[in-house]
Order: sequence, then structure tokens, then C-alpha cells
Amino acid sequence: MTSPSVTATKPQAAAPAAHIPLAALSTPGHDAGLLLLRLVLGLTMAGHGAQKLFGWFGGGGISGTGQFFTASGYPAGDAMAVLAGLTETFGGLGLAAGLLTPLAGAAVVGTLINAIAVHGTGSFFAPAGIEYELLLTAGAAALTLTGPGRYAADRFLPVLRTQRLAHGALALALGVVLAAVTLLVRN
Repeated sequence: MTSPSVTATKPQAAAPAAHIPLAALSTPGHDAGLLLLRLVLGLTMAGHGAQKLFGWFGGGGISGTGQFFTASGYPAGDAMAVLAGLTETFGGLGLAAGLLTPLAGAAVVGTLINAIAVHGTGSFFAPAGIEYELLLTAGAAALTLTGPGRYAADRFLPVLRTQRLAHGALALALGVVLAAVTLLVRN
């Protein structure tokens, strides 16, 4: 016999999962990993841009890179060298800083699509392969879609404070379309 003060309890249904904001799922390790990826990928791309614009790091400068673009079938080789150099430099620095990450990542992706097209897809592995360009492209696309993490300048921009997949996907679509247009003007 049970006491009248003890009542039988019904088993409770599982509570619905609360909506947890994406920022709450971020961990210091996750953010540090994104920072490392952004710095290495972004500064690598900025260095490639500086090769094209200023001839630094053994690059050809505008004149030498322009000749390469002309030989690769692009019209106005010097103008294309400036365009590629600026895109790589500012896209790379934007990724490194985590500033306007969706646009910076899309700029890098678009530039690398052209690099892969010019380099050719005859082989995957170096020295004649596209593994390096493909790895940089995938890294930039991943950062564009995931966002820069907490240790980034985007945290101070209200619209980019929290990464939205739509921003990244739209930016990537823009980068791919502009890369395709650039490839269409190539002979």
C-alpha cells in the first residue's frame, strides 16, 4: 500500500531540442583552426597577388604576368594581370583578416577557377597537376560557406556577425559566374 502523498508520475515526453545559435556551438579550438586556415590560405593568396602586381617573391610583376596572360589567350594581358593581382591580394588579405569573408573567399575561388582552367586538368599531381590550385579553391570555398570564426573582423559587421549559409552560397555563385565570364573572353 502506498501513501496518499505519493502520486504516480507519468513519464515525461522528451523536451523538444532548443534552438542553439551557431555561435554557441563554436569552440575555441574550432575558431583557432579557422583562424589558422584563414591566415595560411589568405596570406598565400596575397603573396601570389603581390607577385603579379609588384614582382615580389620572384613574380613577374605586371609586365611579366601580362605577357603570361596574353600567351594564355586572355585579351589585354596587362589589365588581366592587374585584375588577377588585385583580386588575389585583396581577396587573400580579406580572408586572412576575416573581413567580408564571403566576398573575399568568392574572389579567391573565382581566381583559382581561372588558374585551374589555364593550368589544365591533364594530371592531378604535381608538377603538372592541379592539386595545389584545387586545395586552395576548396579551402577558400569552405571558409566562404562556414564563415571566419570568432577571431575575425566580420564579428564587428552586423550583417556578417553570424555566418549565414545563404551569404556564402550567394558569394560563391557570384565568384563562379564571374570566373566563367572571364574564361569566356579567353581565346
